Formats: sequence, C-alpha cells, structure tokens
Amino acid sequence: MDLVFYKMQGSGNDFILFDLNSVPVNIPQMSTWAKKLCQRCFGVGADGVIFLEEVRNGEIDFKWYFYNADGTKAEMCGNGARCAAWLANYLGLAGKKQAFLTEAGVIHAEIVKENEVKVELTEPKDLKLDVKIFIDENEFNIHYVNSGVPHVVFFTENVKEIDVNKIGRKIRFHDYFSPSGSNVNFVQIVKEDSILLRTYERGVENETYACGTGAAASVYVGFALGLLNREVNVVTSGGEKLKIFLQGQKVFLQGKTILVYKGFLNKKILENI
Repeated sequence: MDLVFYKMQGSGNDFILFDLNSVPVNIPQMSTWAKKLCQRCFGVGADGVIFLEEVRNGEIDFKWYFYNADGTKAEMCGNGARCAAWLANYLGLAGKKQAFLTEAGVIHAEIVKENEVKVELTEPKDLKLDVKIFIDENEFNIHYVNSGVPHVVFFTENVKEIDVNKIGRKIRFHDYFSPSGSNVNFVQIVKEDSILLRTYERGVENETYACGTGAAASVYVGFALGLLNREVNVVTSGGEKLKIFLQGQKVFLQGKTILVYKGFLNKKILENI
C-alpha cells in the first residue's frame, strides 16, 4: 500500500506529516525519510517532517517526532506545533484543547478558529542581551534566547536590505554558538506592537517564509529591551501575520494553519532506507 501523508503550512513554513497509526516507520528511519521527502525537486518538498504518535495517557494526547529538512532532529518548532495540533484534531487524536510531547517538553495548544491555532511555547531560557560578535571583522550587537530552540535576534532599521542567507549562515555557524549553532532572526520594529521578521533557520539552512519560535524569541527579546509590548503582530517574509502574546514568563503563538493536501506516497521513493 502507498503511504498516506498530509502536507500543511503555517505562515509559509511547510511540513509533511504522518500519523504513525497508519504509517510503518521506526525512529531510526525518520531522519532519512525527512532528508529524502523534504527535497523540493525529488520528494514532496518541505521545511520539515512531523510524525504523530497517539499516546492517550490522560496527560498528553500524542507525542511528536520532528525532523528538519537536513534530517536533524529539532527540539521544537512553533509553526510545526500549530500544524501538528490542527492535524491531531482533524484525525481524532486530540480535541480542540490538547497537550502533546516534544523534545522541548509538553506543548499546550488550542484550535481557536477553523484554521487558526494558538500554542503555548516552552518558557524561554538562557537570555543573553547585547552580545558582541565579529563577522568578517565587522562587529555585530546581537541578542540570544532559547524559545524552544536557540535563536539569535538582530535588530535592523531596514530588514529588506539584509542578506539573510549570507549573514544568517555566518552567525548560525559562529564559534560563539558552537557546537549546536543557532537560528538567526533579523527584526525591524514598525511600532511597539508590530515588527517585520526574516529568519535563517538552522536545519533548513536557508531563509524560510516564517518561524514561530523565531517570532517568539524576537518579541521576547524586544520586550526585555523595552522596545516592544507584550502583544505584538509579526509580519513574516512570506507576508503572513503571526501573533505573539507574553503573559508573565509564558509565551503564546497564534496564526493560520492550512491543510494544503492529503497525498499518497509511493513507497519506492523510500527504498533502500
């Protein structure tokens, strides 16, 4: 039988999702599946792959396994979490209010509208403000926080002029963040409740149309610096809007979640794995 998969996107971040109730794959195979299937000309094409495993233990509804396009495992992904929550409800694995387990801990989610999901991200940690690093003999004043995964935040007056892939890659692989590296966010403040955001994503190794944990990290750092409010609209490079809410140390991400299509994967593409 061919394998059923779901193609979803959240603010332009796209993912391939599988329900492990119907797809026979073991954990050691998942990384290779991600590398093969995320290739945009030779596979389905996506920023990452998400596997949903039903749990039903009373505390959580399901567990996810998340892999970036390069096959690396990611602790967390905000937009991926919104897609996973929507699909879990669609498949009957969870209700509209749900909890699921990630490498970063338990994530709580709620489907607030037909195609809009709000997730509570893990509590930010390891905040570092005004860090000086050098790239090609140029000094950069950056900020850092782990909002589920590591994120650098760099404020600029004109985000459109930034060479995200060139500068982002150099910061991502900078010795300061060795060995795991970091995602890199370039932020332009429009108002205290509005920012423009472009993100270089570790694991994808490219600029993506959106990054949920990156949006959360950017707002969290901006608030810590006294530059932003607790509720901020984030316009991503894909033109979509995300909403970030800070409530004490809790961070919430909300935005549209779209099921693009349901498909059937030819198993031959996965031969010799």
